[in-house]
Formats: sequence, structure tokens, C-alpha cells
Amino acid sequence: MAGRGWIKTDEELRRFAYANDDIMNKGGYINLMQQLNRLARHTKGGLSIKTQRQYYSHADQFIRFLADGYGSQNLANISGRHIADYLEERQADGKAASTIDLDLCAIRYFHDQFDPKATRYSIPDNSMLCKKYGITLDPRKYGGVNRRWTWAEVNRMVELAIRYGRYDVSHIIQLGSGLGLRIHEGIRLSCGDAIAALRSGKLHVKGKNGLKRDVPLRADMPQLLRAILATAPGNSDTKLFVPDGKKAHEVIQSIQAFISNYRDGVADPGARPDGVKMTAHGLRHLYAFERYREFTNEGFKPAAARLKVAMLIGHSREDITRIYLAEDKEENIDVGSGVSAGTE
Repeated sequence: MAGRGWIKTDEELRRFAYANDDIMNKGGYINLMQQLNRLARHTKGGLSIKTQRQYYSHADQFIRFLADGYGSQNLANISGRHIADYLEERQADGKAASTIDLDLCAIRYFHDQFDPKATRYSIPDNSMLCKKYGITLDPRKYGGVNRRWTWAEVNRMVELAIRYGRYDVSHIIQLGSGLGLRIHEGIRLSCGDAIAALRSGKLHVKGKNGLKRDVPLRADMPQLLRAILATAPGNSDTKLFVPDGKKAHEVIQSIQAFISNYRDGVADPGARPDGVKMTAHGLRHLYAFERYREFTNEGFKPAAARLKVAMLIGHSREDITRIYLAEDKEENIDVGSGVSAGTE
């Protein structure tokens, strides 16, 4: 163990998980991290201590995603889909190409520590990740992939959810497309949050890493919040989407599973590139595109409009908005058609 004091002990894992609001599936996180620890204590490959520490930290971030997004129980069973979804989220959060390279190196390194007989899937190389799952690993092209839903797809998925009595799915989809909320931001909402928003006209959102923002209620969003409140009677601390006996991460996984199970039936042909599926995160892309179009129509220059959008979706840099717009750095989006049109 000499030189590996950066590996979190079981007690450190528990303290960290229960003090971190960004980790919803705390038990799942601790379980997967304990599996990572067993690998980290016996790693092979001659890496420096500094590199091993970096890889451990990046694998820790990936494990939080696996626990909350998938409810994964066995680290040996990660697949290309898990990795592609994680990379998409990291890119959408504005992580640098160098950071994402380290993510991939860390995931592959620890996966290689398993006995090949213990793993269910092989890890695709970069070219296969891009080809099969519609992601891009060229830092100049992060913004080049359109992932947003169409409004027709939103309406069809909402109608389907209502038909099956999944009002939580219906409401989260509408909050994602209408307010740009991440799925876990919607799940965190309480009755008190909704009531305060109706009074002030702005929804106070607790985002990733403790970042907070106020999102103006637009169009029919006040009506939606009133409808959601009607289905979640309770005091101000009562969660809107997490009923008694359920945990937040279970609700998230259930909503994601519903979208995954029914998206092929509601998808518009050609709405996104081959391999790019409808996900909850794609609703934020739609919101960002709509707000960008609104701001440019009001006369804001592209860079100023991108910054305003970035602030609304929980970022501080205007170039992050390019990712949501499917816009390359050297290009400016044509807000009428959604295709590239010249330079700024």
C-alpha cells in the first residue's frame, strides 16, 4: 500500500458520498468504488504514482455517472454505450479535450486490470465509439453533432408517457425542453421550489458542483408547475418526483429507461445523425437552441446570445453553447434552418 494513500478508505468513501449532493445513488457509488479500490491496489502496468492518482480520480467521476445514471452494480460490466453516454455528458459540460482523453485512458486502464473472463464487454476503440454511438472525439468538432429533440418528438413522448400513466416522465420531459433542466435537477425539485418559482417568475435550480441559477418561467411553464404541484401534495420539503419508499436515483433510472424503451417509436427519421439516440440530455439541447434563436431574433450578436444561453443552462462560457447548438467554432448557426451559414 506504500505510495497509494490516495485510494479512499471505506470510511472516506461513505463520508464523501453522504456529504456530496451530486451523488444520488450513494450505496451504488460506494459499491463500485470499493470494486475500483480492489483494482487500484493491485494495478499492473508501471504507471507513475501521479498518473495512477489521476486515473483513479477520473474513474471516480465515471463511477458517479454509472451509479446515478444506470444503477450499475458490477464495474466489470461496463460497455461502449456507458462510455459514449458519459463522454457526451462530459463534452456537454464543457470539459476540455485533454480531460476527456484522461477519462478514456482511466476507464481503459482499470478495465484492463480485470481478468478478461470477468468482463462482459470489450471496450471499443475511439473510432468505433464514434462510428457506433455517434459521438466525436475531435475537440474542434465537439459541437458538430445535433442531439436535440424535435418538438414533434417531445409531444409524442409526452403523450405516450401520459397514456401509460407515467406523469413523472411527462413532466420531466417538459421541464427539460421548457426550462433546460438536467434530469437530476428536475428530480431534486421540491414543492417549495415550485411554489417559490410561481411567486417570483423564476425557478431556482441547484445544478452540478453546487452551482445555482435562476431560470425564467416562459410560456406554459407556470401552468406546468401548477399541474405538477397538484400531483405532489405535501409540505415545502416534499420532492415533486420522489415518492415515499423511492430513492432519487431509482426515479432517474426509471425515467431514462422509459425514454430508451420508447424513443425509436417516436423519433423523427433523420432528425439526428445515425447512431445518435434521443436522451434526456437532448432536451437541454433543444432548450438551448430555442433560446439562442430567441436572443438572436431580439438583436443580440451570436457571441452575446451564446453567453446568455450558457448562463441559463448552468455554464459560464459562451463557447459551451456551441456544443448544444451543434455549431463548430468557425461557423455560425442559421437559426432559421439549423444549418451552418457563414462566419461571424
